[in-house]
Amino acid sequence: MSEDQQVIVVGAGPTGLLCALGLAQQGISVTVIEKQPGLQDSPRAIVYHWATLDGLARLDVLDDATSVGFLKQDYAYRVRRTGEVIGYGLQALEGKVERPYNLHLGQGALAQVVLTRLLTYANVRVLWSTEVNAVAQHEAGVEVRVRTADEEAVLRAEWLVGADGARSRVRTELGLAFEGMTWPERFVATNVRFPDEREGWAQSTFYVDDTYGAIIAKIDDSGDHGLWRYTYMEDSALPAETAAERYPHFLRAVFGEDVAERTELVALSPYSMHQRSATAYRAGRVLLAGDAAHATNPTGGLGLTMGLFDAYLLNESLGLVLRGRADDAILDVYADARRQAFVEKASPRAAANKQLLFHSSDQELLDQQLEPFRRMSHDPEFAAERLYFTKTLETPSLLAAG
Repeated sequence: MSEDQQVIVVGAGPTGLLCALGLAQQGISVTVIEKQPGLQDSPRAIVYHWATLDGLARLDVLDDATSVGFLKQDYAYRVRRTGEVIGYGLQALEGKVERPYNLHLGQGALAQVVLTRLLTYANVRVLWSTEVNAVAQHEAGVEVRVRTADEEAVLRAEWLVGADGARSRVRTELGLAFEGMTWPERFVATNVRFPDEREGWAQSTFYVDDTYGAIIAKIDDSGDHGLWRYTYMEDSALPAETAAERYPHFLRAVFGEDVAERTELVALSPYSMHQRSATAYRAGRVLLAGDAAHATNPTGGLGLTMGLFDAYLLNESLGLVLRGRADDAILDVYADARRQAFVEKASPRAAANKQLLFHSSDQELLDQQLEPFRRMSHDPEFAAERLYFTKTLETPSLLAAG
């Protein structure tokens, strides 16, 4: 297990797998290390914003992902206190962008699509149940000490990508701080089978309330009882292990007893929410991407969006270096640009989204926050301008610099 490879990627979530796929498609030898025995499918991201789909298409996985997910355009805000429903959609982008729709697909399903494609490349291997113990680097490369159930070994590569989540061992080994804050509340993400005839509910609904606020989005098109993601917030002082006991109360409060009785809980995952960023996304021959580099509360779906954009740019910039088409200074451009995009754009927007959805007791402030969405519902040009924000989170191609 100690033979060399050009790049080691730690973490087999979508960000890590897309990093590996993009490099493999350039003929670069890659090893993916994952401490779990297989892909994880706990409730996490499910919406891939329109602006991320071009990158999936470039990596030739968009069609496969779409075949197991579905495309949609509609959104709605529902205000519990007043009963107001504000609907708008991505139709405003039609004629302006190539793909004016979002992809809905469970994060685990996307990872499976990417993994299936990745394993068709002879220059790739994936090591499951393999945990990083230590990272050391020198002028010519990186050494990663790993442990499996049977042995310890050292893997060597020219470069290392840490895409191993918010608790990243790679980031810890680099001694990089994870600056920011943890929210005092807990999110509870559930996968449920809802009766789909619930009138007036968009396929992505933001339910605005300071007690029962929720994000409700459809995951698949599997019939009258489709799979949906229902995510709500609770006090983090409550025991996480008993979250499932409290979940029915939230469900009944939002949908009523009739819907609650006809709803099947498929999976439930309580987790802490953060607004954090590593102090740097590059340290020598090690690069960070996805949640290992930055973590955000998921309101608005910007966490994995940023991870995908990281992967696209890192594939390009690291590929240029390994193919001798650019100096490794281009990786500093990657690191600085992606950190700036998170700190200055994604994180503030996600925090504002959370404020609107879950902390809405001030009616005057809430009206001010909702006014842009009201305008979006009847002003297509304004809607297109607002919807383009997601595209601004992507760093433009660095090929010109190479």
